Amino acid sequence: MTSNEPLLRTINLRKYFPAGRKINPFSRAEEMYIKAVDGVSVSIYPGETLGVVGESGCGKTTLARAAALITPPTSGEVYFDGKRIDKERNRKDIYRNMQMVYQDPDSSLDPKMKVGDSIGEPLRELMHYSNQEVRKGVEESLSVVGIPSEYADRLPRQLSGGQKQRVAIARAISIHPRLVILDEPTSALDASVQAQILALLVELQRRFGLSYMLITHNIAVARYLSDSVAVMYAGNLVEYGPTLTVIDRPRHPYTLALISSAPSPDPENRNVLQTEIAGEVPSAINPPRGCKFHPRCPFAEGICSEQNPELQQIVGGHFVSCHFVEKTAR
Repeated sequence: MTSNEPLLRTINLRKYFPAGRKINPFSRAEEMYIKAVDGVSVSIYPGETLGVVGESGCGKTTLARAAALITPPTSGEVYFDGKRIDKERNRKDIYRNMQMVYQDPDSSLDPKMKVGDSIGEPLRELMHYSNQEVRKGVEESLSVVGIPSEYADRLPRQLSGGQKQRVAIARAISIHPRLVILDEPTSALDASVQAQILALLVELQRRFGLSYMLITHNIAVARYLSDSVAVMYAGNLVEYGPTLTVIDRPRHPYTLALISSAPSPDPENRNVLQTEIAGEVPSAINPPRGCKFHPRCPFAEGICSEQNPELQQIVGGHFVSCHFVEKTAR
């Protein structure tokens, strides 16, 4: 049963990166920033999955890294199990309960480190296990992801892409965390292997009661794994709510276009919304005034270039940031 209290919660989270100075001949030089994440509030509940979707460069991976404190937030708050953690200096306590699986296992696994040593590292460093406990933990972790125990003595280059990602998942779950952040966990894999990894993630969640934050650009993957979906655009949250509500009844023009442009195996349902995402993703350093999506939005009016709409609830648990949300109702 899902708790009423979120396991992970971000409040008005921001992550800005310095981007040099803007020279103005009539005044002092002005600092410029890439506003990768610009005031995002999301919650993940025990045993559930939050999917964060959007185009490349929308800030979804930066959101995950800031929430995990891998990239310290510029401002905002992060809570884990009711406790504020963004000011914590002892990150080991945090990472005993929160782990991350990255997009590319080739870059996340040390090529000179044997599989068993990679999986055993968090057991030693975070859990302070003895050598015997580490060996047992490595064997158990390999077993639950479907890798034979003898693979513990192999190097990553001796594994297939799918096996490497299974090892990365085994390393993340070896210490039995409560939350795993999945950063595009299948995008670097072949389609048949993707299905196997997704099925594995579902089984691990059921078996261990894991919570996931899933970062993906793939609407089908979000629909398959997620209980709720957060749609990001240019560092902002534009739509947020239960997965089936957001995907089946999207209300933000960007979400409409994003879902419409996603490939569908059913030719009768392909691009049923007949909406394309025209134009270019806005500059993260100098975004347009007002709603950041308005230069590409077919529903935009004058107010859209002047005021950035607040994220407002339109029906139970479904939030949209749009001045003219009634135009997208179907």
